[in-house]
Amino acid sequence: MEIRLSNLDAQPGVCKAFAVGLFSNGVSEELARLAQQLGVDLPAAAEQRRFTAKAGERLLLFPLANAPHTVLLLGLGEQARYSLTAMRGAAAEAARAIAEHGSAELALQIPLATINPQQGLLAQAEAVQLSTYQDRRFKGDKEEDQPTRLQSVTILSPHDLEPVLARAAAVCAGVELARQLVAAPPNVVTPTALANTARALAANHGLKLRLLEKDDCERLGMGAYLGVAEASHIPPQFIHLTYQPASEVKQRLVLVGKGLTFDSGGYNLKVGAAQIEMMKFDMGGCAAVLGAARAVAELQPQGVEVHFISATCENMISGAGLRPGDILKAGNGKTIEVNNTDAEGRLTLADALVYACGLEPHAVVDLATLTGACQIALGDEVAGLWSPNDSLAAELLQAAEDSCEGLWRMPLPAAYKDRMKSQFADLKNTGPRAGGAITAALFLQNFVKPDIPWAHIDIAGTVWSEKGHGDNPPGATGYGVRTLVDWVSGKAARAEGP
Repeated sequence: MEIRLSNLDAQPGVCKAFAVGLFSNGVSEELARLAQQLGVDLPAAAEQRRFTAKAGERLLLFPLANAPHTVLLLGLGEQARYSLTAMRGAAAEAARAIAEHGSAELALQIPLATINPQQGLLAQAEAVQLSTYQDRRFKGDKEEDQPTRLQSVTILSPHDLEPVLARAAAVCAGVELARQLVAAPPNVVTPTALANTARALAANHGLKLRLLEKDDCERLGMGAYLGVAEASHIPPQFIHLTYQPASEVKQRLVLVGKGLTFDSGGYNLKVGAAQIEMMKFDMGGCAAVLGAARAVAELQPQGVEVHFISATCENMISGAGLRPGDILKAGNGKTIEVNNTDAEGRLTLADALVYACGLEPHAVVDLATLTGACQIALGDEVAGLWSPNDSLAAELLQAAEDSCEGLWRMPLPAAYKDRMKSQFADLKNTGPRAGGAITAALFLQNFVKPDIPWAHIDIAGTVWSEKGHGDNPPGATGYGVRTLVDWVSGKAARAEGP
């Protein structure tokens, strides 16, 4: 899709469709102005359809003489309640509606009001791109089966901020990569395929790559990770990509993503088709990290060195597979009694976090589709954040807010650590059912050095959307890429100073 900016003085009629956002207060005056601009009686049409511009209201008018083929009015509600998320949602709705109507072109005019122009235009550009994303890789190519694609969008704005479009393109490319990885079936996206994706990112975007094979992981003592991988005939692949800035490194950041390309549950087998058939998305954390790697490499923030890590494998069943009651030893020497083979992601993350801390970073952030408990607590639009570090938590919450990705900080009570005590090892890999998302985060904390700022983000609910929401069509969302890129960019800006 081609996205461009144009001054508000440009005639929206040059496109076959025009979408405009209107506040409910002052809607009559704005409709009159637009009517004069377009040469059509919009006030009469709006009155006939009882359009009042309340939040979420939509009115599609077509055809109109002497006007674009289609006019879409978007209600924004009261200006006092207007937000970046509301503006982003309106842009996404406009792009989807015009694409469904069959137009390949759109002129979009959504007011920024009090929203920062750079932030607002970035959100609009991302929204129109991401909301019209289509994944047809595994469908037939019959022409009559192919939906209409929106080919170009002109964002009408008084602000000349062309660099925003380049940033939006880089971020969207990262989100779409993550969506493609999560949505692909597990016979396509295997640990080997993820390693090949990392190779392609390194070759095409100037990243450094270190791939650890099973023997390498054994030498590093990654017993927890390898214990999970043992049952699969596909060998594990430990991915380590590095972005190196041209300037002096002032901050070293590590992003860790859970990379289970399929999770059967092991001997604690997942029951019911609804549970097991979607376990291809259990590498959503890895997908977000690789998507962020692509975007960061293209944006080239200065002052920060960024490492992208994932211990990828499958959790399968075989005679060599992990058994309930087995004891594993992680890379930091801690022993783990496996009381549930379906709590495997935290075992792979344990060794990935130990490895990450060995890089002596200034901060570590991990993303994982870790617990159903988090999904039950927060639903499918908000991820959970756990961190003992207030400053890091605040940075991530701000990055998520600026990116319009839902994120909520959750408690990390030390008293809950006792729930993972084991009679036979240093700890068990699961606690009781109650507070399961909290004890999962506390488990991971055992593998992070206390002096290193660390945060855990549980994306079990947000990595996939059954019906779609905001700028997410139904399916894989690419959640986390935008937040991670914004956080890295913020760290870079602070590292470089004024």
